[in-house]
Amino acid sequence: MIYLDNCATTKIRQEVLKKMYDSYLDDFGNPSSLHRLGFKAEKRIKEAREIIADYLKVDSSELFFTSGGTESNNIAVQSIINGSQRKGNHIITTKIEHPSVLNIMKKYESQGFRVTYLDVNSYGELDLDELEKSICDDTILVSIIHVNNEIGTIQDIKRVKEIMGKENPNALLHVDGVQSFGKIPFNLKALGVDTFSFSGHKVHGPKGVGGLYIRKGLKLDPIVYGGNQEFGLRSGTENVQGIIGFGEAVRILSSNFEEEAKHVENLRRKMVEALSEEIEDIRINTPLENSSPYILNISFLHTRGEVLLHYLEEKEIYVSTGSACSSKGTEKSHVLKALGLRDLEIDGAIRMCFSYESKEEDIDFIVKAIKDSVLDIRKIMMR
Repeated sequence: MIYLDNCATTKIRQEVLKKMYDSYLDDFGNPSSLHRLGFKAEKRIKEAREIIADYLKVDSSELFFTSGGTESNNIAVQSIINGSQRKGNHIITTKIEHPSVLNIMKKYESQGFRVTYLDVNSYGELDLDELEKSICDDTILVSIIHVNNEIGTIQDIKRVKEIMGKENPNALLHVDGVQSFGKIPFNLKALGVDTFSFSGHKVHGPKGVGGLYIRKGLKLDPIVYGGNQEFGLRSGTENVQGIIGFGEAVRILSSNFEEEAKHVENLRRKMVEALSEEIEDIRINTPLENSSPYILNISFLHTRGEVLLHYLEEKEIYVSTGSACSSKGTEKSHVLKALGLRDLEIDGAIRMCFSYESKEEDIDFIVKAIKDSVLDIRKIMMR
């Protein structure tokens, strides 16, 4: 099996699984309980929070655990908007955001908020001039995806914050960091973000656990009420073992970050070279100079991405056609549309996402499998 769908989810590391298994037996208490088992579980959460805070170089009091990236985006974006309505009703985002942000924007648009969707260029890079012109006194929030989940483009978040500081310093900046966390180097404090979302299962941790950074001094109201867990932001009994596994995954990735990034960068480069040499009529949609090395989006003209996906699946090669949170829908990729791609380029797109487990010796097999599949599909479509 060759798994190249690591943007959708990653395989949990064995060390993480063992840590969680042991914890299920030893740390099963409710962190809110006043007896020693409760205190022990609470301590394990604190330890995991500190590991992740150290990795991000932020204070542990600025980190909140959630169920994943989607919930983190929802808490941040909705809480900021709900708490800022008296200051204005204008929100700015981009046309290539994750559905967990775009669908929130649609909700608030229906309630009378004004939402500006910024354009991107053919590489998926934000139009900073348009951002500058769009910010006004009524702007309360700018929400930008750090690394795009379909094509891997990295946005210049620091520059975004500088423009906001000049045009309207009262507006807040939320960043969807689900595909940048653990994948590209950055200093969260230097970026100047107000809130930042990330997820455990994208970095070889467990599903069902995510994180939200909230800048110290910024108070957000909860969107779920209950027992006031997570410093009152997110009520409900904590996912203790998920949090412990998340912490262990981050501990491991922080030790192997540079080595793994170089490994996947090398794989991606060789994959692009081989595919470009072996197959005609392809388009590399990922900008290779300003993107996450873990992501490669390619269009094979005169094919169908979904059909190609199933051809490759028969050979036990697993890829995707876009965001796993929306890829079962029938609409064309809103990200590739925003790049200005033609329908035949959008229809023939697949996404390959690498991991530390991806192997260089598999490249020849993958390329041959793709070539044979593409040629077969093209013959059928040309009939």
